[in-house]
Amino acid sequence: MVWLGIDLGDARVGLALSDPGLTFAHPIGNVQVFGDSFHAIDEVLEVIEDNNVEKVVIGLPLQLDGTEGKSAKKALRWGKNLIKRMQILHDEKDWALDYMPEVVWKDERLTTVSAHRQLLQADLSTKKHRPMVDQQSAVLILQSALDANNAE
Repeated sequence: MVWLGIDLGDARVGLALSDPGLTFAHPIGNVQVFGDSFHAIDEVLEVIEDNNVEKVVIGLPLQLDGTEGKSAKKALRWGKNLIKRMQILHDEKDWALDYMPEVVWKDERLTTVSAHRQLLQADLSTKKHRPMVDQQSAVLILQSALDANNAE
């Protein structure tokens, strides 16, 4: 069993995978999207198939007061689009998996701030860690979901 964490960004979509034991998350890279995160869906579908992902955890960028703003609504739309695309592939028998992965959203307030802080503590300059921050945010989103799952 493997889970996929996703941090949607305007320039990049960060990705992280869990270990099979659902204990820890690790970064697997970014998808360059050049202003439109919907461009990442095909590559994310490939990652899901190639890694037999059973659960997809998408970061939900709620506002600090917990309400859904423009970014959160976009993340919800993105995830619903991903579900629709998986269903089409599954129905057309063009899907390598014999199941449909579960898609969930995880509150990601301040994960980007935490990711920047962790990368700075690792002595990476801001210029060097900018491309890494999205995948590190995906790690934080996924690790939060894994920790909550393991606490149950």
